[in-house]
Amino acid sequence: MKSTLNIGYVLFLSLVAALGGFLFGYDTAVISGTITQVTSIFSLDPIQQGWYVGCALIGSIFGVLFAGVLSDKFGRKKTMILSAVLFSVSGIGCAISANFYELVVYRVIGGIGIGVVSIISPLYISEVSVAKYRGRLVSLYQLAVTIGFLGAYLVNYGLLQYSQNGAAQLDYPVMQKIFHTEVWRGMLGMESLPALLFFLVIFFIPESPRWLILKRKELLAQDILKHIYGNERDAQYELNETRQVSKSDNKSEWLSIFKPGIFKAILIGVSIAILGQFMGVNAVLYYGPTIFEKSGLSGGDSLFYQVLVGVVNMLTTVLAMTIIDKVGRKKLVYYGVTGMIVSLIMIAFYFIEGEALAIPNVFLLICFLAYIFCCAVSICAVIFVLLSEMYPIKVRGLAMSVAGFSLWVGTYLIGQLTPWMLENLTPAGTFILFAIMCVPYILIVWKLVPETTGKSLEEIERIWEKEPLLTNSVSEEIYTM
Repeated sequence: MKSTLNIGYVLFLSLVAALGGFLFGYDTAVISGTITQVTSIFSLDPIQQGWYVGCALIGSIFGVLFAGVLSDKFGRKKTMILSAVLFSVSGIGCAISANFYELVVYRVIGGIGIGVVSIISPLYISEVSVAKYRGRLVSLYQLAVTIGFLGAYLVNYGLLQYSQNGAAQLDYPVMQKIFHTEVWRGMLGMESLPALLFFLVIFFIPESPRWLILKRKELLAQDILKHIYGNERDAQYELNETRQVSKSDNKSEWLSIFKPGIFKAILIGVSIAILGQFMGVNAVLYYGPTIFEKSGLSGGDSLFYQVLVGVVNMLTTVLAMTIIDKVGRKKLVYYGVTGMIVSLIMIAFYFIEGEALAIPNVFLLICFLAYIFCCAVSICAVIFVLLSEMYPIKVRGLAMSVAGFSLWVGTYLIGQLTPWMLENLTPAGTFILFAIMCVPYILIVWKLVPETTGKSLEEIERIWEKEPLLTNSVSEEIYTM
């Protein structure tokens, strides 16, 4: 039968869910342009500065702890709605916060939204996708994250310029405060606009058909699958496949994660999630302007350099999307992480010998951009794809929460410790440490992670559970049921 896949519909569902990634990226990156201002206004020391950055990450840790459980119980769609509400409250609250403590509270609320959406959005995309396009579609989420990064950098740079060249003429005192005297409020508050859009568009997408099958709502699931695949035969085949693996055992979710194959998959997911944070990417995204300032750049130039970092990050993610289903997940990691190691060593060299050898600042920028390119084309593009596809449907939300928890613990530690490391290890020592942490990551992917490119979610599940893949004859038999 000729394929009648409704790729336009699948793309629409993926784009809506990916908007959560934009909010993730914006909320994560916007902090970089506000650190200097908030530190000055509230007289923060290095530990308090780390807490200002890290408090949202504490919220993210709580978010991932509950995201999987909530999505497995109430559905992927309702959980995304919750994240949209949290982002909206956070953006508005940060803009009007009366003191540092209120600011921290609203940043934590936004962090919970980040944690929830970091699990649910890629999970939803994975479950409405087909094997042939799943890598590219789930990578839409990572692309949206990078667009969010770039959006935050552009907003930060644009609002800083506006605050210096026109905002003083605003009529209302509150607007002068948000966009002129304390422009960091406007930077944080602008998040509420895409958050409200996300909240509205979620109502135009259906629930995940695989979650509906798990909850025995098969008629609803079949209608959605028919809309996705364009014909009843393909929809019935996918329904049968998902039904088969979801009924493979009757253990509870918590007991199921301790099955040998599944537990191994969770340990691997935890390892690559937490190690990925100690390879430096979030230190660059959070503290890029601060690091550039340490090289002698002005605040405005540092924000402009960070915009360039965001542009390369976004464009490279587009490249990764086009090749991830062709090159494969593992090869991208091999090539990209190797390039990251070289770039990190060159950055460290600049901070060691740059002044003595009169190396221009543009060398540091080129090394940063090379590092971001290698990172965006490999671990950033691959991690959410792998985490969204490597776990069985019965424990997928819970298992992703466990892996996501480790990811955000690592992210929090990097956010909290980077100011301390830059001050005590020096920038050179910090980047050498990041380079060293790349080595165990690439070894784990090489030795322990199976290649999942081109395989259905059900086939991947059988890899971990040591069940044989369907033979052609069995596949055809199920297909014609």
